[in-house]
Parts: sequence; structure tokens; C-alpha cells
Amino acid sequence: MFPTRLTDGYRSFLDGRFNDERARYKTLAEKGQKPEIMVIGCCDSRVAPEVIFDAGPGEIFVVRNVANLVPPYEGGTPNYHGTSAALEFAVQSLRVKHIVVLGHALCGGISAIANSAEPLSPGDFIGKWMQQIAPVVDRIVPPGENPGMYIRQLELATVEHSLANLMSFPWVRSQVEQGRLQLHGAYFGVATGVLMVRDPSTGEFHAVTDSPPLGN
Repeated sequence: MFPTRLTDGYRSFLDGRFNDERARYKTLAEKGQKPEIMVIGCCDSRVAPEVIFDAGPGEIFVVRNVANLVPPYEGGTPNYHGTSAALEFAVQSLRVKHIVVLGHALCGGISAIANSAEPLSPGDFIGKWMQQIAPVVDRIVPPGENPGMYIRQLELATVEHSLANLMSFPWVRSQVEQGRLQLHGAYFGVATGVLMVRDPSTGEFHAVTDSPPLGN
């Protein structure tokens, strides 16, 4: 049976947001999408970019995978490239002006490779996927007495790693060098709600707001 939570949510969507934005959906259907921003995020259910950025339909083009990773450019290889295909479509067809790599706290994929976790299955798709950041793990100082800080450093360094890999795609590099495309790094605190954005001149991450979100 189809999940009741989804059918209930869909009915709520029809009565609420879809009804309120019917004209917008109609325009998107007739004229197609033209988002200016692509977000590459993690598939973690707690960090949906559309929710974090309060985005309406058609505003951001989103691709999500384990640990918000951008693999290096591998043109012509016979493998399947879901993230690379989405990136190609966003840059070459939609002509987005911004690409944001959105990392987050408490990332399970990063924790697994940092802690050398046992594979979840014999195929170990996650383990093989996460091997992309093995060089990142190798250069971060071991956890010592503060494993939480170690994981956070890995999460931030993984955003940097994905930004560097973006520039390995020739058509991304070309658009960046021509000033038609900007690359950004960001990091979301699941428990705090704090969004940090990378300063491209220093590589440091700073909170967007001066104070944490107010509680109830």
C-alpha cells in the first residue's frame, strides 16, 4: 500500500501550496524551468535544500547524493554518472549562474568513512562512493580527544573537495573563468539551524546570521 503519510501530504499540498501558486505552476509547465541556482546536497532526510532556503517551485535545481559529493570529471568513461549528468544539464542547458555545494552536520557517510565502519551490505555501494574523499581523510589531523571537531573538519573539507572537483569539468571551468558562473560552499547545522557560507578569498566558513535562531 502506498504510504498514507504521502497521500495525506499530497492532499495538503493540493489544498495549500499548489492552490496558492497555481499560476506559477502553470507558467512553469508552459515555459519550462529556468532556475539560476543549482544546489548539490546530501540525501540525508534532514537537510532538504528547498526547505532550508524556503524555495518555491522552479527556483533551485537540486541534485542530492550521499555526503554531497561531486566526483571528478570522467568524460568518455563507460560508468554511470548521475551527479555529473545533473551538473551537465544545469550548466549546459539551464545555464545556472550559481552552484552551491551544501554540506551539513552529522553526515552519516562521512562518519562511516572516518570511523572505518563495517559495510552495510556485501556490495558496499556507500563505502565505494565514500572512497572519493579518502585523500581528504588522509590530510585531516586525527581526532585525538575531540572526535566531534574532527568530523566537522571532515564535513567542511568535503565541501572544499567537491568545489575543487567542480573545476575539473571543462565546461564548468570555462563558465567560471568567463564570469558567467559562481561556485559556493555552504554548511548547515542540523541541530542549530545555523547556515555557514564559505568565504572564497580565505576558504573559511562564516555564519550568515550574527545570532542563532530564536527558540519558541
